[in-house]
Amino acid sequence: MEIANVVNDLTLKGLLEQAMVIRDQLAAAQVELTESEVTGRSANGLVEVTLRGTGEVTGIKIDPGAFDPRDPGELEELLMTAFRHAHDGIRGLAAEKAGRLTDLVGGSDDVPRFAR
Repeated sequence: MEIANVVNDLTLKGLLEQAMVIRDQLAAAQVELTESEVTGRSANGLVEVTLRGTGEVTGIKIDPGAFDPRDPGELEELLMTAFRHAHDGIRGLAAEKAGRLTDLVGGSDDVPRFAR
């Protein structure tokens, strides 16, 4: 076997190993995100909405003093705000996990960098 072929085989082997590490990290991040819960709050925590990483609503808490029962629009707005905060939290968590994968693709101390 020629030296060029040996070098190419080593480079390909390293890339394949790195791809497997990235695949495993991605799967772990997806499971972690799916199992995560984030709570959004409004009215200083008097209204809370909890979401899983999948977007599934797992809890709603409403303090009776949080709104005027004669004004359902106020409660609707409080719920939407809490939901938005929870949704933003899930998006932030997903971005954080994606950032870890980006760091991995960019290289780390124990994983070689992709050629750029």
